[in-house]
Amino acid sequence: MVQVAFALFALTLVCNAQVAPEQSADRVVPDEAQRDKRLFGVIPNYRTSPSLVNYKPLTSKEKFKIASQDAFDRGSFVLAAEFAAKDQLTNAEPSFGQGMRGYAHRFVTSYADWAIGDYMTEAIWPTLLHQDPRYFRRGQGSVFSRLAYAMGQIFVTHNDSGHTTLNFSEIGGNASAVAISQAYYPDDRNVASAASQLTVQIGVDMSSNVLKEFYPDLRRAFSRKHKNATSSSSHQ
Repeated sequence: MVQVAFALFALTLVCNAQVAPEQSADRVVPDEAQRDKRLFGVIPNYRTSPSLVNYKPLTSKEKFKIASQDAFDRGSFVLAAEFAAKDQLTNAEPSFGQGMRGYAHRFVTSYADWAIGDYMTEAIWPTLLHQDPRYFRRGQGSVFSRLAYAMGQIFVTHNDSGHTTLNFSEIGGNASAVAISQAYYPDDRNVASAASQLTVQIGVDMSSNVLKEFYPDLRRAFSRKHKNATSSSSHQ
């Protein structure tokens, strides 16, 4: 997870250097988030909000809808397949075996991790604790201030009244998902393994926050490069 985070940070720094100054939070186009339901066409992105301006809390039904959209999005199946392939190569959970049967077992358990985590962190715990599961983009400020903000949203969130509070839904939700996963991961049922899995879950969510914060900037930078390249080739 450390390597993933640093890779994201490096990519952000390179691309953000080529992006025009950020819009202020109250000028973020609401439809912008609507166009990015999948980051890079793969990573589900249904719980990102462009800003906290004119904040409106979600109902319990809306929280479960977001969790369902994330859990059953095609991107979740793709991510589960990739993680299952990694586990197959490293022979994680040896009792699952190898071959297609072993891969199928790993795919099912990997997808279960994603789906259960989505419902725990985006629907069940936020409903019980009256917390908002969405990620609210900052969209302005220096790269490092936005980076710190994105990472910090793992530990700080908003309750349904719009005030900041400790993100018990993220930590408790992922902890619950890891506890449930012990039922279908027979090889490593111990505290150390559970702690490692929880760290990975939180690391993935933190990296996801960074992507959510900077993805519109990356998209604009790539789009501008493409337009410049097209314009240059047309004048040759």
